[in-house]
Amino acid sequence: MNDRNLWRRGLFALALGAGLALVGCNEQASETAANLPTPATQTVATPAESGQAIAREAEAEQKRIQSLDELGDQPLARRQLDIQSWQTEGGARVLFVEAHELPMFDLRLTFAAGSSQDNGAPGLAMLTNAMLNEGISGRDVTAIASGFESLGAEFGNGSYRDMAIASLRSLSAADKREPALNLFYEVVGRPTFPEDSLQRIKNQVMAGFEYQKQNPGKLASLELFAQLYQDHPYAHPSEGTAESIPGITVDQLRAFHAKAYAAGNVVIALVGDLSREEAEAIAGEVSAALPQGGALPPPPAPQEPAAVHEHIDFPSNQTHLMLAQLGVARGDPDYAALYLGNQVLGGGGFGTRLMEEVREKRGLTYGVYSGFSPMQTVGPFMINLQTRAELSEATLALVQKLVADFVEQGPTKAELERSKREIAGSFPLSTASNSDIVGQLGSIGFYNLPLTYLEDFMQQVQALSVEEVKAAMSKHLDAGGFVIVSAGPEVEQKPLPAPSETPIEQPSGVPEH
Repeated sequence: MNDRNLWRRGLFALALGAGLALVGCNEQASETAANLPTPATQTVATPAESGQAIAREAEAEQKRIQSLDELGDQPLARRQLDIQSWQTEGGARVLFVEAHELPMFDLRLTFAAGSSQDNGAPGLAMLTNAMLNEGISGRDVTAIASGFESLGAEFGNGSYRDMAIASLRSLSAADKREPALNLFYEVVGRPTFPEDSLQRIKNQVMAGFEYQKQNPGKLASLELFAQLYQDHPYAHPSEGTAESIPGITVDQLRAFHAKAYAAGNVVIALVGDLSREEAEAIAGEVSAALPQGGALPPPPAPQEPAAVHEHIDFPSNQTHLMLAQLGVARGDPDYAALYLGNQVLGGGGFGTRLMEEVREKRGLTYGVYSGFSPMQTVGPFMINLQTRAELSEATLALVQKLVADFVEQGPTKAELERSKREIAGSFPLSTASNSDIVGQLGSIGFYNLPLTYLEDFMQQVQALSVEEVKAAMSKHLDAGGFVIVSAGPEVEQKPLPAPSETPIEQPSGVPEH
């Protein structure tokens, strides 16, 4: 297969994560190792179903290749962003892009209010965020939802390790915009935290913990972060634990909201059909509606963990393999080189070293993926795959060898040039819509990156040499320093099949989760 076709095959896979990858808005990507891209299948397929799935996958892949063929070698048009920035009187940083193509706007608040701020009460940040739209003065959760819906507006929220977000999408016409914003200000700035809603959400979370016991991938990812981060705030899951959730009180939620949802602890991102004057008014109103206070300190740097291999015995046909080590923090000067190097190693879909050697030549898995997840402090580098239980040890050894070889030798010039083309081709997708842009702005502001970060990043990537990428990968990756967690049955192990020079159509196993 020539470079041109490899590029087109890899572009689709790369594009799926382009918006998060470039800026590192790691809301979901860094939550758990299981959040690396994996097939979404929930159950074990029969042989017939597996064959049908392969056929559907091949047909879909061919259609994607044909649609990309139509592009030729012409780069996609880039959307030029004029990012304006200022600070409100309450201390909130604002990033704004004026875009009048559609009569609507997107507003996103990004708070340093993730689970790294739980301070001994795992799940506190998650519950506080989940309760925002459960009640305000005079309205319960149903009335709040109806209020947004009647205005054609959408409210969103989420809590992760570094950050918590609250977002609004609304029509920009004043008769729709103003009531939607007023409701949003109440929800985010003055929630009432009703006790009955808290108990309902707690019950849902506790039921989720029971479900996790049936998911070996989730169990493995929980253990991976616990082993990787030890006593660090990143070690515990954002959703809390079965031991911590029942004891969290409404008073704790109110105290956390007053501290972590303060005007000085938020980045306000605005994109859409607004003038600078209107954007300034909205940002000022948001800031005034929030509790007044300063920014919370970021979590401390984690300690380097010992290399270990923990196994979770689980009755399944597949074994989940997860490998991790400490990577880099957001803003690290080596990140562009690490990102580019990882696109060759395992981050770019088909055509990567890991995918070619583990799936295409040996059929050991449906997919194997690697990635850096930079965070406020040092985030993880992770590798994730599933394989047949009786081949798990040999597959793990193969993956470790591939990483060791890559760290020692670096990428080839052809691999690097292909990855540069993939990144350049997918870059426009990171700003294709207003929702994409508002996410990028939120991350740029939250991680205190320069306003020119997106263009700077692309220029850095395109200028990198083989030697620079090799040096960065060697500096930040230790092939023998992985924390490894596997989850699957204890079975007699078998040797790997011999590699094939032609792609194997039928992988050795089917994804279970």
